[in-house]
Amino acid sequence: MIDFHYWPTPNGWKVAILLEELGLPYRVRMVNIGEGDQFAPEFLAISPNARMPAILDHDVAGPPVPVFESGAILLYLAEKTGRFLPQDQLGRKEAVEWLFWQTGNQGPMAGQHSHFFNYAPETERRQGYGFERYRRETIRCLDVLERRLQGRDWLAGEAYSIADMMCFPWALIMKAMEIPLDRHPSVTDWRARVKARPAVRRGVALGKESRPSRPHDDKARRILFRQE
Repeated sequence: MIDFHYWPTPNGWKVAILLEELGLPYRVRMVNIGEGDQFAPEFLAISPNARMPAILDHDVAGPPVPVFESGAILLYLAEKTGRFLPQDQLGRKEAVEWLFWQTGNQGPMAGQHSHFFNYAPETERRQGYGFERYRRETIRCLDVLERRLQGRDWLAGEAYSIADMMCFPWALIMKAMEIPLDRHPSVTDWRARVKARPAVRRGVALGKESRPSRPHDDKARRILFRQE
C-alpha cells in the first residue's frame, strides 16, 4: 500500500497518473495547502520541502520508504515495478533526461507563470517584467517539446513512459493560462494522445472536488506563500 500525499495540481497529477497506470493500491492523504497542512511536522518528515506530491511506500521490507519530489517518485515507482521506463540504455537515458528537463525548465517556468497569472496583484497579472518573463519562458519550453515531438509519438524511446506523464500536466493547462497551442501542432497531437488514456483521465480528476478557487484574502495568501 502507498500513502499518496496529494493536492490536485499539475505536480500532483503526474504521480496520480502513474499510480493509476500501474494499478497499485494507494490511499490519498489530502494535504490542504490553503490550511497550511504542508507545514505540519508529520508531513515535513516525508517531504522536507513542504511540497506535494510525496509518497510513503509500505510495500517494502522494513520501515515504510518516503519519497518526495514528483520526478523522484516517478523514477522510483517505474524502477520498482519495471514499467513505463525504457529497458534499453539509450531509451532510459532519454527518459531520465526529460524528467530532469521538466523539473529544471518546464515545471519551474510554467509554475511561475501560473503564479503571476493566478495570484499576482491585478496590476502585475498581465503586465510587468515577471509576468512577461515567465510567459515567454513557458512558450519557449513548448517550443522545446514541439521540436522533440516532431515525427515521434512519445518523448523517450518507442513507447509511452514516465517522461510523457511528467511533462503532460503543464501542457494540459496551457489553454487555461491563455497560452494557445496553435504554433505547436506536435505538442497538440501528443497532448491528445496522452489525455485519451483512461488512467490519465482518472489521475487528473483525482480530488478535483477538493480544489478551491485561488485565494484572494490576505490570510489565505499568508498561509499559502508562507508570508507570516
